[in-house]
Amino acid sequence: MNDFAIDIEKQLTKLGKDIQDFVERIVPLEDKGHDFAPACDIIESDEEFVIKLDLPGLSKKEINIALKEHVLTVKGERVTELDDEEVFRRQERSTGVFSRSFALPENVNAAETDALFRNGVLTITMPKSEVLNDAQSIPIK
Repeated sequence: MNDFAIDIEKQLTKLGKDIQDFVERIVPLEDKGHDFAPACDIIESDEEFVIKLDLPGLSKKEINIALKEHVLTVKGERVTELDDEEVFRRQERSTGVFSRSFALPENVNAAETDALFRNGVLTITMPKSEVLNDAQSIPIK
């Protein structure tokens, strides 16, 4: 491949990522219960893609990761329970249902995707591969 073709491919990839980021910002959430949107990082290397989501206060049992038609979706809910005699004087920590979806690149082997939850951070590792296998759900370690 010549340098011009490589540059065009990089620009198209960047444009696709910019469009996805824009859509994720403007698409309204399904209902008003979706007020918790965990922050995430997406990291790419030559061998893999890694998604890291901040999910403090959750256990891995409260998180669901699903894969369908090359879209990775992470869902869960963070709840704050008060006793009958307690009231919030200030509530700054977000609670509620959340759902984050990520369109996976074509070269991700979904069957080898790995998820690890430690210290409130969910790390999803997706190896790049020419041989693609699909998966429906991903267990969290």
